[in-house]
Amino acid sequence: MARTYEYRHVVGFQETNLVGNVYYTNHVAWQGRVREMFLREHAPGIVAELMSGLALATLRCSCEYFMELHAFDDVAIRMQLAEMVQNRITMTYEYWRQKGTGEELVARGEQQIACLRREGESVVATPIPAELRAALQPFLR
Repeated sequence: MARTYEYRHVVGFQETNLVGNVYYTNHVAWQGRVREMFLREHAPGIVAELMSGLALATLRCSCEYFMELHAFDDVAIRMQLAEMVQNRITMTYEYWRQKGTGEELVARGEQQIACLRREGESVVATPIPAELRAALQPFLR
């Protein structure tokens, strides 16, 4: 069974709109945060590579919204690897509101990134670094 990487987040007022629910773009921002925390915990060498020419470029992202979130909602955002092909990585995200002893699915998203390398003024496709590939593999759904 595939592992799931989980990041916990408590919604703040700054993430809500005038109506009081979470502004929709925050879900996409949280995908980026989950990705960053995954790298920090499971592939720290990639962070150093990002400073020396590696680029992880987001090619596409999406989010389907099922229920609204509000300030102080406790959300578990769970990421899994959907696919690794050549220099591209696709991850899925599920957003679960924590409620007492249960939880409810409030949104689902997907994000695809490409591994690139900066060479002078341009960027070129590069294979997924071995450390990142190894870190992601246990999370393949």
